Amino acid sequence: MLSELLAAQIPHGASVLDIGCGDGTIASRIAQLRPDIAIQGVEFMVRPECAIECRSFDGLTLPFPDASFDLCLFVDVLHHTQDPLILLREATRVTRGFVLLKDHVKENILDDITLRLMDWVGNRPHGVVLTYNYQSRKQWAAYFSMRGLKEENWNRTIPLYPRPFGLVVGRGLHFISLLKKTG
Repeated sequence: MLSELLAAQIPHGASVLDIGCGDGTIASRIAQLRPDIAIQGVEFMVRPECAIECRSFDGLTLPFPDASFDLCLFVDVLHHTQDPLILLREATRVTRGFVLLKDHVKENILDDITLRLMDWVGNRPHGVVLTYNYQSRKQWAAYFSMRGLKEENWNRTIPLYPRPFGLVVGRGLHFISLLKKTG
């Protein structure tokens, strides 16, 4: 479901950089759904079994010149950073047009507890850094503005989990946003 939702947002014929691609599963599925695009990844901890072409990077600076890609993709990456603005700045630098972001929204203590539990269960076995750096809707909007990104759309209705589980860990905690570079 997630790959389909993301694939539908990518412009035709786009070159895509998946930042923090993990094992490349989501990007690989997007590429299967969208054979018109070219997708590659970068990862702080490159996995030998990565399903797409993947380069290592230091987690701060993308190893590409300015305007190298049509779209930069983040899937559940920015909440693992100490400062999401650093990677948003880099994505804005290397994209010619768009940033596509899937992440989380935390508006209260229940959201925070739920997201922390989900992150720990889903990422701890893979050795992923768990900073639990979740943002509110207002904080995300400020970050986008600071980096010269305009929201083309924002979607918090993402059916990732079956009922009744989705009522607990879905409930608007996830979002997908297509952002357009303005400068």
